[in-house]
Amino acid sequence: MWTLIPGVQSYEWGVPGGAPNSLVADYAESTPELQFQREASKPYAELWMGTHPNVPSRVIQPDGSQASLNDFLRENRSLLGLDIVDRFGADNTCGALPFLFKVLSINKALSIQAHPDKALAEQLHKQKPNMYKDDNHKPEMAIAIQAFEGFCGFRPVQEMRDFVTRVPELRSVLGADGTMDKRLQEAVAAQSRGGEEATVRGAIKLVFGALMRADPQIYEPAVSALAERYERGTDEVPEEVRALIVRLNQQYPKDVGVLCTFFLNVVHLERGQAMFLGADEPHAYLSGHILECMAASDNVVRAGLTPKARDVDVLVDMLTYESKDAAAQRLEAPVWDGDAQKGTVIYNPPIPEFAVLLTTLDPGARSEHRALHGPSIIIVTEGSGTFAVDGKTAEAYIGRVLFIEADQTLQVMAGRSGLIMARAFVEVA
Repeated sequence: MWTLIPGVQSYEWGVPGGAPNSLVADYAESTPELQFQREASKPYAELWMGTHPNVPSRVIQPDGSQASLNDFLRENRSLLGLDIVDRFGADNTCGALPFLFKVLSINKALSIQAHPDKALAEQLHKQKPNMYKDDNHKPEMAIAIQAFEGFCGFRPVQEMRDFVTRVPELRSVLGADGTMDKRLQEAVAAQSRGGEEATVRGAIKLVFGALMRADPQIYEPAVSALAERYERGTDEVPEEVRALIVRLNQQYPKDVGVLCTFFLNVVHLERGQAMFLGADEPHAYLSGHILECMAASDNVVRAGLTPKARDVDVLVDMLTYESKDAAAQRLEAPVWDGDAQKGTVIYNPPIPEFAVLLTTLDPGARSEHRALHGPSIIIVTEGSGTFAVDGKTAEAYIGRVLFIEADQTLQVMAGRSGLIMARAFVEVA
């Protein structure tokens, strides 16, 4: 069990340090060795825990000295577990750990984006190495610490059809005509029958591709006009959609990504709820506070709500165009059978690089995690208590970050206020 010093990233979409709920800043202050100095007006967006070279965590060694966690694990590979080293390696471009664990505080929408699968990531890295820095894929999982709002996946096609039919500014940007209307209606009928996926996906790709490839001289005035009209009020679309259009246009004026509201699901998560963002699925974080775990990679293909470079042709071609309702985007979290006291749930997405445990203990309660056959990183999100591994104990408090080596049983004891902790890990099945 090793104390970690996380890293802090400040992006303009983060929560200012002077705000009452700047969780990234709050957690950063909990590690004295980080020597974090909060600034009231500075936005704090991400707390990084892992070995990614952009912001590698540091580990406090037994003699009190500090070392890069990445270097430390490469020199002590047994801490990762031999199965993990055999499966994922330890000398990867993105670090010795196959996952990166984060806390995000979101005050403003992040870019609408998707991440390529492994095969496409390798291809893009060869073709455009300046834009795609590595050849790995980047599935992600978001677990809400507080209320969260985000885009995830495409809406049911009937909702899209209704928006295209009703919203004149959207029709203008898409160049919608009778042919597009017919394709959307055929997709609605196909989805209602529960089949003909090619019909559904083809129609969505048609309209979303038209949006992504629209001329800025057409979509910029249309977005402005639409936001102004919705600010005045109308019953043309649901209130949530109107309010989000107005808010996104305030954050990213005239951006084509504002119109993605008509195509992407708006997913709301309460504390403890999660969603998984697989390869080739469009998504964006809009507001709130989350734990995020991802495969260690930098590969992002952006679509909107960003001043950064967009790769429109790659994006339109790579997406799966799978259409579901918002509730279907949430990830179930069953009770984990590795906790003898049953106080832990597991978020286990369908990828090998990571899973996350969330342990919630009442005041004075205890938990014992079985030995994980791989490395893990813990952060305490609420409360206090004590950790014990192999006879060694460590104080648990809000913002405390620890690395647990492979094949070690972990005992957790909650203090007077109870305790909530998240544990990102990897095991080979």
